[in-house]
Amino acid sequence: MRRVTYSMGVSLDGYIVGPDGGFDWAAPNPEVFRFWIDDIRQVGVHLMGRKLYETMLYWETAERSSFDDAEIEWADLWNPLPKVVFSTTLSAVPGKARLASGGLAEEIERLRAESGEGEIAIGGATLAAEAAALGLIDEYRTMVYPVLVGGGIPYFPRSERRVDLELVESRTFSSGVVYLRHRVVR
Repeated sequence: MRRVTYSMGVSLDGYIVGPDGGFDWAAPNPEVFRFWIDDIRQVGVHLMGRKLYETMLYWETAERSSFDDAEIEWADLWNPLPKVVFSTTLSAVPGKARLASGGLAEEIERLRAESGEGEIAIGGATLAAEAAALGLIDEYRTMVYPVLVGGGIPYFPRSERRVDLELVESRTFSSGVVYLRHRVVR
């Protein structure tokens, strides 16, 4: 069965964006960007909310002549990747994206039942919080940046439900960024 993973950059105090909505502190250096390029190769479909979808549209609309080799490689992997967008405000999405036709649990159940390969990745804190509340996330993958932003949108949903995790992998980059991969213990 296909795993559901939630991966995002996070500040040391647990936020994906700061109180001002900014996340410039999470701009990956070349070493971290190379890691994300290798990581996206494992993804078969990416589920995301509207905000992350609109942020990631950059890779489909930016002038490729301004990209360096790593950015071209990322775009070549990201752009053809099937994406499912959960939004109540968008009426259409271009490219390899489609609007979700059902609820999150139904979409994940359908995708897990398909014969497709690769992980089902979830991006965006709001969508991930819904998936976590439904017990649908199999792995949490955090790229922890050495910065305290003091508030904003939290990576982990605030709930009173305990979730036990097992550390599967960790890696420290020369920049001080730490990657942590935890599997949900069921």
